[in-house]
Amino acid sequence: MMKLAVLAAMAGSAAAFAPAPVGKTTTHLNSFEDEIGALPPVGFWDPAALSDGISQEKFDEYRLAELKHGRVAQLAVLGYIAPETYRFGYDLTPDGLVNTNDLPNGIAAINALPFLGWVQIIAFVGCVETYGWFTSPTGVLDLPDDILAKRQTAELQHGRLAMLAFLELIRHDSQNLTVPGFDGYDNLITGLPFIYN
Repeated sequence: MMKLAVLAAMAGSAAAFAPAPVGKTTTHLNSFEDEIGALPPVGFWDPAALSDGISQEKFDEYRLAELKHGRVAQLAVLGYIAPETYRFGYDLTPDGLVNTNDLPNGIAAINALPFLGWVQIIAFVGCVETYGWFTSPTGVLDLPDDILAKRQTAELQHGRLAMLAFLELIRHDSQNLTVPGFDGYDNLITGLPFIYN
C-alpha cells in the first residue's frame, strides 16, 4: 500500500512540471454576435453551438421559431394565470352541461376538458395560424430602426422569460397534482391573496 502511495505522489509531482496544454485561440468571430437579442453581459449565447456553420437563412429560421415559441409561451403563462382570477363563464357544450367555471385550472383541466372544448381551442389556433390575426395590416411596424430593434429585443427577452415561467408553472402544478398541498398553499398565486376574494 505504501508503494502505491509513493508511486501516486511521484506521478503527481511529475505532472506538475509537464507542459501545460495551450488552448486554441481564434480570431474568427461568430457572424451572429450582432443580431437582435444579444445583450450584455452574455452577448450572443449559443451553448449548444446550433449556429456554428449555418447560413443566415437558417439562423433566421431558428430566430423565427424562437420568436413563435416565445409568443406561445407568453400566451400560455397568461392562460395559466388568468383563470386564477377571472372566468368567462360560457358553456363549452351545446347542452350546457360543462361551463368554463366548472373546469379546474392548470394540468387538471386537460382531463376535465370535453372534446368540444378541444375542438374550439384547435379551431382558434388554426385560424390564427392560417389567417395571421393579431398582426398589423402591413405586417411590419413602421418605426425608426433603433426603436424597432429595441422592441424586437424586448419581445425576444419576454418570450425567453415566458418559456422559463411556463416550465416552472407546469413543474409546480405537476408536483401539486402528485402530492396535493406539497407547498402548503391552496392557490397558485400566493403573493397576491386579495385576488381570490
